[in-house]
Amino acid sequence: MRVLGIETSCDETGVAVFDSDLGLLGHALYSQVAIHAEYGGVVPELASRDHIRKLIPLIREILRASQSTKEQIDGIAYTAGPGLIGALLVGAAVARSLAWAWQIPVMPVHHMEGHLLAPLLEPDPPPFPFVALLVSGGHTQLIRVEGIGQYLTLGESLDDAAGEAFDKTAKMLGLGYPGGPTLAKLADEGYAGRFAFPRPMTDRPGLDFSFSGLKTHTVTTLATTTGTRQDKADIAREFQEAVVDTLVIKCRRALKVTGYKRLVVAGGVSANRRMREQLIHAAQRDRFSVYFPRLEFCTDNGAMIAFAGCQRLLGEATPPDELHARARWPLDELTPP
Repeated sequence: MRVLGIETSCDETGVAVFDSDLGLLGHALYSQVAIHAEYGGVVPELASRDHIRKLIPLIREILRASQSTKEQIDGIAYTAGPGLIGALLVGAAVARSLAWAWQIPVMPVHHMEGHLLAPLLEPDPPPFPFVALLVSGGHTQLIRVEGIGQYLTLGESLDDAAGEAFDKTAKMLGLGYPGGPTLAKLADEGYAGRFAFPRPMTDRPGLDFSFSGLKTHTVTTLATTTGTRQDKADIAREFQEAVVDTLVIKCRRALKVTGYKRLVVAGGVSANRRMREQLIHAAQRDRFSVYFPRLEFCTDNGAMIAFAGCQRLLGEATPPDELHARARWPLDELTPP
């Protein structure tokens, strides 16, 4: 089965073609970072308009690159949520229109299921079951995964997600957009041990997260300095260490609770080099396996949507008749195909 995947949940337009026999045949991504940088964050209306401009040209590009004709496409998958509703509607409308014109099925895909399954695109994919840490811009969740569509949330952020905390802290430090990668880069210049940051909610049982307090701690810590670049670098380093340590502690705890020996880490923050280093170290120490998507598939992309949609169509999931787009969509609501 050959599936065209469309991703338009936020500020990146992603398109890909995945073949169940041949694997990923091609993918393309257009980022809107330059558009939103002027405003210090994503402007939903601008995001929707840019998806409209870029999506059809990207589809044509990726069909040529993958040497696929419309007659060879067996199905279309699109991100149906969660995300910015206007941006989601662009992808949903284009996907359903093409599917109607080409007379093929169209499958709505949960954005976080796409991220969760992205490591399965790698040459050495993790077998089920496993624990998944999903750390994207708006989500920080620990999920018990027994198979496609068999998900149980073990813990999640009670306030800001890790990615949001990175972006907001970067803004406090006067860094550019997007804040997460910029803060991580500045943290490399920082010295360890100058400031003490808490590891929130690690001193109590449970698998939930809370990162909003780290933002407050950043503000009060910055106020004790003169605000030099070195001050900010030292703060960035300790902030990043606090977030990473918290994520590692909770991952180890989730593996102990479930008894699983495999951890999948996905979402935009999974590209963070320091987090990867610490989780690999923990895996060696505790003797579990950890899996990451390649860096280009950590952020939003069409490949993960094409793959997830293909798995559901192969599993004979019944595509809905109506256009499907949801700004909020709990992962626990999904069922096996």
